[in-house]
Amino acid sequence: MTMEPLNRKVVVFGSLNMDIVVSVDRLPQAGETVTARGSRLLPGGKGANQAVALARLGADAVLVGAVGDDEFGVRLVEAARQEGLSAEAIRIVPSTPSGTAMIYHAPSDNCIAVVPGANACWDAELVASCHEMIAGGTIVLAQLELPWQAVARAFELARQHGVRTVLNPAPAPASGIPESLLRLTDILTPNESEFRALCGRDCDTDELLEAALLEWEAAYGHRVLVTRGAIGASYLEAGHLRTVPSLAVEVADTTGAGDTFNGALCFGLASDWPFERAAHFAAAAASLSVTQLGAQAGMPTFAAVMRRLSPEPQSI
Repeated sequence: MTMEPLNRKVVVFGSLNMDIVVSVDRLPQAGETVTARGSRLLPGGKGANQAVALARLGADAVLVGAVGDDEFGVRLVEAARQEGLSAEAIRIVPSTPSGTAMIYHAPSDNCIAVVPGANACWDAELVASCHEMIAGGTIVLAQLELPWQAVARAFELARQHGVRTVLNPAPAPASGIPESLLRLTDILTPNESEFRALCGRDCDTDELLEAALLEWEAAYGHRVLVTRGAIGASYLEAGHLRTVPSLAVEVADTTGAGDTFNGALCFGLASDWPFERAAHFAAAAASLSVTQLGAQAGMPTFAAVMRRLSPEPQSI
């Protein structure tokens, strides 16, 4: 099997946000004020981040999203263009602010609050305007920083054209994900806390996670790949838990790790790699992404990931 990607189109249907990153020595507790070491404005949003991850790897990626008619919107569109992404499918919503995310970044952790802005404006009509782009993809990758109804409509269009759907259920809705959306999903990619919230079960050990995955996949009929931070990522193979490891790296910022993982996974799947190989590649790419500050700054190229995996090329 060739090690080279096939470069088939991946459509990322998701959010664009301006990230306001505040660096602190530790995360503040409720009711506490802490002094920050500094702040930065960086392009982000789960949709934009995942599209950038794909573009860095060399994929033919299309970002379908929305920004407001404000300065942040201008900067977000320009940032996408600079990464080689087309702005054709980025809608500009009049009289609406662009999405923003307040990110508190500590040396070993972060917390994030998102203001959706233009990302909340997606409706059936706006999704329908992207029908041709969705139909032309190999995979549609989406998250939940957009209204779930819009994601469901995009997945319906994808299904009509035989396009595979991947849902990164982040942020995990407090009320859960509607069954109608889950039934339209081919691959679900939660992190540990998101999957625990979705399934309502303790998943803290391999045995418990395996049992929860068996129950979930039997109920919904799609594959689940759970990201587990430094451990790697886990999924079921022939009814048994398998885990692909993360790389050992010096961590600077974990903000974009999940987005890098999802982009890299879809890169591999769109290249017709076996699931294990795509998952292994995604775990390695996510590991490399945490070595720089900012969600997008550390996202690696295809060559950079392969260099780190080169001692064991047959394993992917």
